Amino acid sequence: MSHSRWWRVALAAGVVALVAAGCGSDAGDDTATSSNGQEGGAAAPAPAQGEAVGPGADKDAGAAPPNAGAPVKYRLEDRAIIYTGSISVRVKDVGAAAAEATSIATGSGGFVGGDKRSSSDSYAEATIVLRVPAPKFGAVVDQLAKLGDQLQRDISTEDVTEEALDLDARISSQRARVDSGRRLLAQAKTLSELVMLEGELAKREADLASLEAKKRRMDDLTALSTITVTLLGPQAAAPVAEKKKTEIGFLTGLKGGWNSLVAALLVMLTVLGALLPWIIALGIPVAGALWLARRVRRPRLAPVPPAPPAAGPPAAPAP
Repeated sequence: MSHSRWWRVALAAGVVALVAAGCGSDAGDDTATSSNGQEGGAAAPAPAQGEAVGPGADKDAGAAPPNAGAPVKYRLEDRAIIYTGSISVRVKDVGAAAAEATSIATGSGGFVGGDKRSSSDSYAEATIVLRVPAPKFGAVVDQLAKLGDQLQRDISTEDVTEEALDLDARISSQRARVDSGRRLLAQAKTLSELVMLEGELAKREADLASLEAKKRRMDDLTALSTITVTLLGPQAAAPVAEKKKTEIGFLTGLKGGWNSLVAALLVMLTVLGALLPWIIALGIPVAGALWLARRVRRPRLAPVPPAPPAAGPPAAPAP
């Protein structure tokens, strides 16, 4: 056998051996996999219908839901809403109607926040501020409207859900900062550290107290709605909503300029009237002192000697 023929035989034998080894490995893997599947089939239940199966199941399970970036929608009962309202009613007897309005508020679980009344022989009016639970706000307003003839009703709402959630988050964060400051204060070793940490802790506690006060105020406004009731007697004038009109033109500008001039003159006269007593009280003594000082400082004139007689013409010589 030549040298080249020997190399061909050796190469063919090697290829056959590699193929045989590969087939044996595949058969062993299949047998092991089948055996493992039979052993684990009793312990692991089959995935339910519609459940993700395969290599991407874990990835899909950990992925964010498709609406993760969408705004959160709250139910109506989960929202924080501030209800405020005002109503004007004309009644025959203001005193009796005010007592009935008070009983309506207390009967609904609220209370009277303010009561202002005025009356005369031909005029009677009462303004009552009621605080009632928010769920009963509409029912209470309807009951108040039945006290007489409704003249005016104004109701407004303010959704403060986002502000309430933000306050809750800030309060939780600030409480954590306060607790951290207290732990650091307990571990202080030097006087300088103690003073510095006490100041920082006092600042954090003050910020926390401010946030908690805001939250209590917001909780009070959302839990109890405010209704301002105006009860008018038969002769009382009904409230009229003021309407502001914007006027332009030459006459409007002239009127505004004249009013400004009159206002400026009034201010000047007021200032002059305020200064005049001081001018009189201080000016006269000052003027007298200046006159006296000038009088004292004036130099005295020396007496002027009499002038010598004028010399006549020289006498003529004797003959």
